[in-house]
Amino acid sequence: MKFLHTAFQNMKAPFEKGGKFEKYNKVLTAIDALETFAFTPEEVTHSGSHIRDGIDLKRTMSVVITAMLPCLLFGMYNAGYQHYRELGELATASFMDMFSIGLVKVLPLVVVSYAVGLGIEFGFAMYKGHSVEEGYLVTGMLIPLIVPVDIPLWMLAVAVAFAVVFGKEVFGGTGMNVLNVALTARAFLFFAYPTFMSGDKVWIHGAMENDAISGATLLGDLAAMKGGLEHLRFTVQDMFLGFIPGSVGETSTLAVLIGAAILLFTGIASWRIMLSAVVGASAMGLIFNAFGANGLMQFPWYEHLLVGGFAFGVVFMATDPVTAAQTNTGKLIYGFLIGFMAIMIRVFNPAYPEGIMLAILFMNVMAPLIDHYVVEANIKRRLKRLNVKAA
Repeated sequence: MKFLHTAFQNMKAPFEKGGKFEKYNKVLTAIDALETFAFTPEEVTHSGSHIRDGIDLKRTMSVVITAMLPCLLFGMYNAGYQHYRELGELATASFMDMFSIGLVKVLPLVVVSYAVGLGIEFGFAMYKGHSVEEGYLVTGMLIPLIVPVDIPLWMLAVAVAFAVVFGKEVFGGTGMNVLNVALTARAFLFFAYPTFMSGDKVWIHGAMENDAISGATLLGDLAAMKGGLEHLRFTVQDMFLGFIPGSVGETSTLAVLIGAAILLFTGIASWRIMLSAVVGASAMGLIFNAFGANGLMQFPWYEHLLVGGFAFGVVFMATDPVTAAQTNTGKLIYGFLIGFMAIMIRVFNPAYPEGIMLAILFMNVMAPLIDHYVVEANIKRRLKRLNVKAA
C-alpha cells in the first residue's frame, strides 16, 4: 500500500504551506477524507489516561454498512422477483434475470445517494475548514433501502440534499442532528411527492407504466380489506423471507435479523431498544387483535412484526446512537413507545399504513425529554436513599 500512501502525499503537497496552490488549502480537507478511507489516521494519544480502542467512527460506520448488505442484496433480488411474479413469468425467469433487474434499478439509487450526500458533506467541510465527517456513510446506504425501487433519481437527489442540509448540517453536522437523517429524507419524499411514495403502483418495478401489475403491498391490502384475512396473497413464510412488495431493503425480516446479529455481536446497536420496540409492537398488536374491527386489527400481532418497514426501522434507525435515548432506562422506554406507536399509526391511518417512520421521528424529538426524566428520577432516588441513611 506504500504506492497509495505516496500518491496521497503527492496530492496533498501542492496545497500545503509553501506549495504551488497554498491558497486553495481547503482542498486538503477533501484529500484527507479520501486518505482516511484507506488508512487509519495518524493522530494517536501519547500521554495521560485514555480509553483506547481499535475502533473509531469510520470503522463503526463500516460495520453498520456491512450489516445492511444482506438487505441490499436481497432487495435487488426481490425487485426482479416481484416484477416477474406480477407478470406471471416467474417460472421462466432465472436467478440472474431477477437479480439483474434489481441491480440495474437499485445501484443508481445508491450512487446518487452517496454522490449527492457526500458532495454536500465535502462542500460544508471545505467551507468550514474542518475534516469531512463520516456520518453520511451509513445514511447514504440507508436512504436507497427505504424508498420504492422506481423512484426517479432526481427526486432522490432532492430528498438527500434536503435531509443532509436541513436534517444535519443546520444542527452542526454529524452527532448534532435531532432527527434521523435517512428518515428525514423519507419524510420529505412522502410529503413532497406522495404519489411516488404511497399507493398500489410504486412498490413493484414497472407497475407505474403497466396496468397489468397491481403493485399493492400487504399493508395496502390489509388497509383496503373490509372482510377477513382469507384473501391475503402472501404467507407468513413470504413475509419472513421477504418475498413481498415494499421498499428496496425493508421486506426481508430474515435479512434484517442477520444485520441485527452483526450489530449486537459487535456491540454497536442497543439490544434494549430492539427488544423493547418488539415488546411495544406486540402489546399494541394484541390490543388490536382483541377488538378485530377491520383487517389491520385482525392481522395477528406477530405478523405485524414481519411486514412493512417495522423490523428494518427498529434495527437500523431506532438504534441510531445520535438520535436515540442515551440512558439504559430511557432506551427501554424509547424503544417500547416506538413499537407501540408504529402499530397504532399503521392501524389508525389506513392512508399511510406504514407507521414506523413517523413513530421513530416523533420519538427522536422525545428522546432528550425521556433521558431528562430518567436522570431526574435517578437523582431523586439517590437523594432519598441518602436521607434515609443520614436519618
